[in-house]
Amino acid sequence: MAVIDISFKRIQQLAIPAIIAGIAEPILSSTDAAVVGNMEAYSTESLAAIGIVGTFLSMLIWVLGQTRSAIATIIAQNLGAGKIDEIKILPAQAIYFNVLLSLIVLGGTYFFVEEIFMFFNAEDLVLDLSIDYYNIRVWGFPLTLFTFAVFGIFRGLQNTFWPMLVAASGAIINIGLDFLLVYGFEDIIPAMGVKGAAWASLISQVIMALLALVFLLFKTNVSLRLQFPLHPEIKRLAGMSLNLFVRSISLNVALVLAVREATALGTEVVAAHTIAANIWLFTAFFIDGYGAAGNVISGRLLGAKDYKSLWTLTKRVNSYNLIVCVVLMFAATVLYSQLGELFSNEKAVLDNFYGVFFIVILIQPLNSIAFTLDSIFKGLGEMAYLRNTLLIATFIGFVPMLYLANQLQWGLKGVWIAFVVWMLFRASILVYKYWSKYYVLAKS
Repeated sequence: MAVIDISFKRIQQLAIPAIIAGIAEPILSSTDAAVVGNMEAYSTESLAAIGIVGTFLSMLIWVLGQTRSAIATIIAQNLGAGKIDEIKILPAQAIYFNVLLSLIVLGGTYFFVEEIFMFFNAEDLVLDLSIDYYNIRVWGFPLTLFTFAVFGIFRGLQNTFWPMLVAASGAIINIGLDFLLVYGFEDIIPAMGVKGAAWASLISQVIMALLALVFLLFKTNVSLRLQFPLHPEIKRLAGMSLNLFVRSISLNVALVLAVREATALGTEVVAAHTIAANIWLFTAFFIDGYGAAGNVISGRLLGAKDYKSLWTLTKRVNSYNLIVCVVLMFAATVLYSQLGELFSNEKAVLDNFYGVFFIVILIQPLNSIAFTLDSIFKGLGEMAYLRNTLLIATFIGFVPMLYLANQLQWGLKGVWIAFVVWMLFRASILVYKYWSKYYVLAKS
């Protein structure tokens, strides 16, 4: 069996494209937020609306997009075991399953958007703008899940380059269209405000899906022809996806409750929370680049039963991510004021943001450990343990802390302190699992 390369060079080859692809994803929402947050009219309400809708759509995408990780894990493990030819029909089955599920969920939520956003405490103009933004952008939801499934196939095949090109192209197009459609262009294109931001995101999602399809058809041997019977691995894929589905629901409980709490504190507060959350997600996806390298290589090492190399890989990827974390913290500290002004021109919004941004910076080391091990555990197929980790972190860590902060009237700071507790639980539980299982296997 061929030796699996875990050198510095190989990790960079996988991680750097994954970083670029990863940060391109939150840029879609962050650009919408930054552009509408600097409009002359209703900028605060528009920023709040995009934060609310972005949270809800992210919840749907993260919950249903888990087949990306599952299919990447199965492909990588079969690749490591020398059995890649035995799963040729599985990718197409996974993609069709993803798209069908997205259409079902879209149909089940589209007619209840007003009630959904009222649950987030949206009202009056913020509610109206949320509905306007959602009713356009939601149609990109099935396309995003298709793109995610294709990204999972590429990751399983140890390729992060094509996903990088797709994601970066989508981000660049989205930025250009945001300025063009939100502000308008002379007398040719009218200013569309929040609706323009939604159209910009939708168009970029269409282009990303088309690019992903082209790369899949012309750069791999994967066929999109649906064949029956179902592949035996589809059962394991469904099991992994179900565990990650439950995990993502518990993850999004934290994100949704945070937005709901911030919205209840006022329009300026939820607008500030939107800025902080967008920056936090940006850093999370940045850190996840090296996690992606650990994800695709760890699955292959597990398939080859090479536990010593797995331990070496884990140490290296965590070390690289901690360096990235320090750089991000330094940059955020230096640009403390400028980052807020990038998203909003309202003093009340910026004052609330600056009051919590230091927490977003200080949480980064916990993010680094938790996100890196999370990615590695996905590659190892430990989906049930990841599910339990998020359930514990959310319902024993985050929710009680959020409730306590509410009772003590800590405001938006309380919301972000709850996130610190949440990440502390996640990092600690994953470190314990790795040390007690895979470190022992490596040393034996």
